[in-house]
Amino acid sequence: MKLKSNYLALILIPVILILGLTLLYTQSRSQVLTEKEEPVNKPVQKAVKTIISTTYGEIELELWPELAPKTVQNFIKLAGEGFYTNTYFHRVIPDFMIQGGCPNTKDDDRSNDGTGDPGYKFEDETYSDGEIVKGKIKTEEEADMVWSQVIVPYMQQNRTPDPTLAGLVKECQDAKSLAPLMENSVEFYQKICNHDVPVRSRILKAPVLYGSLAMANSGPNTNGSQFFIVTKKDGTPWLDGKHTVFGKVISGMDVVLNIEGLPRDQRDNPKPENQAFITGISFPK
Repeated sequence: MKLKSNYLALILIPVILILGLTLLYTQSRSQVLTEKEEPVNKPVQKAVKTIISTTYGEIELELWPELAPKTVQNFIKLAGEGFYTNTYFHRVIPDFMIQGGCPNTKDDDRSNDGTGDPGYKFEDETYSDGEIVKGKIKTEEEADMVWSQVIVPYMQQNRTPDPTLAGLVKECQDAKSLAPLMENSVEFYQKICNHDVPVRSRILKAPVLYGSLAMANSGPNTNGSQFFIVTKKDGTPWLDGKHTVFGKVISGMDVVLNIEGLPRDQRDNPKPENQAFITGISFPK
């Protein structure tokens, strides 16, 4: 999981044009969402109680199926199949998080820890849809909607992008801002990118806070089995919207913090003699 890297990575030349701007703007966008839109951070539906038993003690959590139904269903399914049993937390970073759920930790090769998945990937559940955005782009927030929902997917799929669009992307790169996109309308970019899905504002479902249970990934819509629990007291706002939050710790945070502080190697993998193994996951009534 590349927690602090750019998740709007594009291909070939577009990477060079967009990479720096995307990293800068997505971080500021996370702050804008937190300040201007009240996130939904409490489950509406009855939470699912869960206990992760480890060699260092039990971590009790509640899962939120209303906010992230596919993610919760996936976690329950894998846990029920024993997928997580005998895996260990392969990445621990003090004042940040602990990460687990990689099936490769069951073998004797530490070099592949953190690269495993259940054999499939599924989409993020980080935002709910807001109003449809039309006409001239009036704000940076609207520019970001067009950027992330229209331009980025187009650039990811086209090795030779439309020259007009490539020029505008270069202007954004030079300005270190999405302001150049505001010279045109939403429909202008939809036409160039052959994008017929409405552009909608997005409402953050849940911020990534202290004690949050969230999915690890390698970019947008690449969820599998790996998850992490946040140990940073003031949360990780730069991750908001990039990782699906599907629950939180309600008891046993002392166990989480104990695992966080385990002696580790240069890859933040606890040393073999200190590994925190998951011995089982249960769902008490």
